[in-house]
Amino acid sequence: MELDFGWIITLFALGFLGSFISGMVGIGGSIINYPMLLYIPPVLGFVAFTAQEVSAISAVQVFFATLAGIFAYRKGKMINRRLVLYMGIPIVIGSFIGAYGSKFFPDSAINLTYAVLALIAAIMMFLPKKGVNNENYSNIRFNVVIASISAAIVGILSGIIGAAGAFIIVPIMLVVLKIPTRVAIASSLAITFISSIGSTVGKVMGGHMLLIPSIVLVVASILASPLGAKAGQKMNVKVLQWILAGLITATVIKIWLNILT
Repeated sequence: MELDFGWIITLFALGFLGSFISGMVGIGGSIINYPMLLYIPPVLGFVAFTAQEVSAISAVQVFFATLAGIFAYRKGKMINRRLVLYMGIPIVIGSFIGAYGSKFFPDSAINLTYAVLALIAAIMMFLPKKGVNNENYSNIRFNVVIASISAAIVGILSGIIGAAGAFIIVPIMLVVLKIPTRVAIASSLAITFISSIGSTVGKVMGGHMLLIPSIVLVVASILASPLGAKAGQKMNVKVLQWILAGLITATVIKIWLNILT
């Protein structure tokens, strides 16, 4: 029983940390939770999850983390409904295809997909971002075709790893679509919530869902994500950008070292 209790506490702590960061910088939590769930439990002496299991747990966690984050951001009027519409529909379709199709992939392919997506996101975060700190939220324009196509592609790839794609959707919004940072973070929560519906359904149908770990991470998400969102609303825009870039970069280094060695 002590082992089981320690296992649950460990999962809760990992889920709480990932979800707090999720709410703060609008990344859904999967880019943090995926490597933590994959590597930390066996280091502490617990049974290791497979990549398939981690991706399924992450899908459920992201669903509830982003839902809780949306409630925290809804009063700020920074969620752009047009942006959510044109990116949300393609990404939910893509995420379902990727999540269900992942049951045919080996663990190594899932890890490689994660590593490639995280590397792209890290590179994009360091590209010049002209005008992303513009505080005029009332009249935001963006390329609808690019937004929809990029969301569909991200949906398919992120669905494979059980993510909602926020860790790459946010850089796309900032670098390609030139969306103001706070609007990108708030809107990404709504978009990734929609995406996580497809990912969760696809993973459940794929047969890799683990009930207890999923419940533990859901509880942690509901508690931590709103706290992170409130903290993010009080932080400087530049600080949020660098936190996101730093988290993505650290994860990229870890996952690629694991693959190469």
